[in-house]
Amino acid sequence: MTLLPHHRECPKFFGRRQGRTIRKAKSFLLETFLPRLRLEKQKISDVATCFPQKKEKYCLEIGFGDGEHLAAISADNPQNGYIGIEVYKNGVANLLSLMTGIHQGAADDLAQGAALLAERSDNVRIFDDDARLLFSSLPDQCFDKVYLLFPDPWPKNRHAERRFINAENLAELARLIKKGGILQIATDHPIYKRWVLEKMRNHPHFRWTAKTSDDWRYPPADWHETKYQRKALREGRRPVFFEYERI
Repeated sequence: MTLLPHHRECPKFFGRRQGRTIRKAKSFLLETFLPRLRLEKQKISDVATCFPQKKEKYCLEIGFGDGEHLAAISADNPQNGYIGIEVYKNGVANLLSLMTGIHQGAADDLAQGAALLAERSDNVRIFDDDARLLFSSLPDQCFDKVYLLFPDPWPKNRHAERRFINAENLAELARLIKKGGILQIATDHPIYKRWVLEKMRNHPHFRWTAKTSDDWRYPPADWHETKYQRKALREGRRPVFFEYERI
């Protein structure tokens, strides 16, 4: 997911909203199941109200891609609530497929409707639009953890302002993350690695938690490998995993 500096009225968005044709089963999920999980852009006084039951912690994933990480981490932690943001329709459809187990099916099967897999908790909500449109609706210090995993690096210098990590987005994240909470950033792109280190160095609201090189060269203990990560490794690009504490 790619964002530009914050404009409250009508932010300009760069990036794809849809890729190849979405097949019948996933289109069915977008039409019938997504509305059950979708967050609308409206003032949210307490993120706990987004879920049927109060959760121990609340987490946000910005640009969840194909949804592999969000589906897995939310399944592993039913006690927590997760909000996922993704504007790419194909990715949203894939997340719904992972959560329901519906990948393909005949018309009669789809007519029975979709439901979460029996082993899953109802602990995921989806905002399928530009993240900045949701940010201003959220209350201060509402998230224990925010994930930004493999964002578009926009490697050309003239596109640098399109990178998600910028002063204005960081100011919003500093407002949204609880003190002591974590901002986790993963990337496999050398330019984005340097960009993150530069923008986060000496930031007044974030502290890099790494004590040794292993803390950022290897994924955290609860990590779930993603399709994009596997592709990067196949192509010889080694990801890094930065964690910053909100101070």
